[in-house]
Amino acid sequence: MNTVLSRANSLFAFSLSVMAALTFGCFITTAFKDRRVPVDIHVSKVMLKNVDDFTGPRERSDLGFITFDLSADILLTNICYLFTFLNNTILRLFFLIPGLLNQSQLIYFQINVVLWDKIVLRGENTKLNLRDMKSKYFFFDDGNGLRANKNITLSLSWNVVPNAGILPLVVGHGHVSLPFPEKYETAKSY
Repeated sequence: MNTVLSRANSLFAFSLSVMAALTFGCFITTAFKDRRVPVDIHVSKVMLKNVDDFTGPRERSDLGFITFDLSADILLTNICYLFTFLNNTILRLFFLIPGLLNQSQLIYFQINVVLWDKIVLRGENTKLNLRDMKSKYFFFDDGNGLRANKNITLSLSWNVVPNAGILPLVVGHGHVSLPFPEKYETAKSY
């Protein structure tokens, strides 16, 4: 006959197996979903200043300011209610707008700089319709690589944080490439 301790052990092992199967089910419902949606970014103002760099050998560096409009509907779904319910395993979304700086003097390399971010929790509105947003973080270049740069690319990316599974970084459909000015701004306020 089984003791109380062995029965409790069997019950615990069975409930652990059921929880593992449910966790895998949550993962498999969202693992292969294409989360890319159309993103519309418009830049209304680009400003460039040459400022003192206090972190290094006291040289001047470029500091860029960007004002942009952004619209996107991240959880755009036109599928049945049951799959939407099964797909409700998202805890939060982490949005970011990276500025991609291409410097192609002799060697081609890219620099990603996060200019803006936002965290959206479950149950909050995931439709972004932002107007006249300023960059939240500094677009700072160590040197003078921003002045007269013709290929600065802005796009919207986001992490989907699920209850179980992988943490994908999704890049939306749509980006904007813009040139930076050739002259620095004077001491006007942003």
